[in-house]
Amino acid sequence: MQTHFSLAQLADPDTREADKILRTCVHCGFCNATCPTYTLLGDELDGPRGRIYLMKEMLENNRPASAQVAKHIDRCLSCLSCMTTCPSGVNYMHLVDQARHRIETTFKRPLAERWLRGFLALVLPRPWLFRPALVAAWLMRPLARVLPGRLGTLAALAPKRLPSPGTVERPQVFPAEGARRKRVALLTGCAQQVVAPEINEATVRLLTRHGCEVVVARGAGCCGGLTHHMGRDSLGFARANIDAWTREIAAGGLDAIVINTSGCGVTIKDYGYMLRGDGAYAKKAAQVSALAKDVSELMTELGLDAPTVATGRRVAYHAACSLQHGQQIRGAPQALLAKAGFTVVEPPEAHLCCGSAGTYNMLQPEIAGRLRDRKVTNIESTSPELVAAGNVGCITQIAEGTDLPVVHTVELLDWATGGPIPPALQRAN
Repeated sequence: MQTHFSLAQLADPDTREADKILRTCVHCGFCNATCPTYTLLGDELDGPRGRIYLMKEMLENNRPASAQVAKHIDRCLSCLSCMTTCPSGVNYMHLVDQARHRIETTFKRPLAERWLRGFLALVLPRPWLFRPALVAAWLMRPLARVLPGRLGTLAALAPKRLPSPGTVERPQVFPAEGARRKRVALLTGCAQQVVAPEINEATVRLLTRHGCEVVVARGAGCCGGLTHHMGRDSLGFARANIDAWTREIAAGGLDAIVINTSGCGVTIKDYGYMLRGDGAYAKKAAQVSALAKDVSELMTELGLDAPTVATGRRVAYHAACSLQHGQQIRGAPQALLAKAGFTVVEPPEAHLCCGSAGTYNMLQPEIAGRLRDRKVTNIESTSPELVAAGNVGCITQIAEGTDLPVVHTVELLDWATGGPIPPALQRAN
């Protein structure tokens, strides 16, 4: 793609990066074939190629974001399926991140939308705020159908049951069982520890059982991905995590930083890029990104113990976009589940997003609902007994549309190798 940035514009490192990305695009349109919103809406501007044209015009002409640009970029899930499909290697992720930031800083949204976005950006990354907000949403859930506008959307997304606070989120060290093979830090996250604390608990049990000393570092928290994908500043969250993990590296070394929420994994693996121009943090950020591993990556490296429970259940595996497209991890979770004794099936259209996408199902509920229903139909067509996924957002989204139990992959691996049966399966029995 030909670009026309001025020399003055190209003096800015972000603009230089955008120019490089745009010039990689060859207009082929292969990306549209695997884009969820283009598949649903059939609008060129709701596919990656059309969005790239919109972003190019905005950035090249140094214009504030228009209502049209905001509309079509907001509809993008950042699922990154286009990057998997693209034969030219266009880094759509870094380009759309720039566009989102420009929209956030130059486009004035309607008041209700500004309030909702501000509320989500404030509350979701902070468990001490999110927990009481979730209680309020849970109380309103029976009224979701009659509540006006986005209030009904938020109430409908509240879990059917409120989990008790988890036991592993506070700073502490969990010793390895038997000889220590690795020392790892665990990202306990933000929303996940409120919505599904059993995921972190299962992860700690699984890792310690396989010879890992697990550190929950003081000062680590939200990865910053939720606010980053809303175009807001996320570097404060990134720096806090980098500081926390750098202290652990200095104190006792780390073999890996383990992430069990694949959306967070994409962000943390990108810290080196996000902070590339920050003299004080650039080197440390790159070190952290290099250590980041999805839990399925680490378990593949460690080798899963032989199962101690005859599981044998038929599991539909949902490949989270942030895992298969964002981190390019394919096959490892399915192989681990098969080794644990499960019969693994993959639904049709496995490349398409479920519609969760961070805050997307709260900001674009109509499209998100259509994607969820399409995903659930495809999952149920395989006649599974349960669903497994590697991202809490996907788990919450899919569970809203089906009566099948939906659990994290790590919960099944933990159960198969000596842990308790996952709570969702207990309730289903």
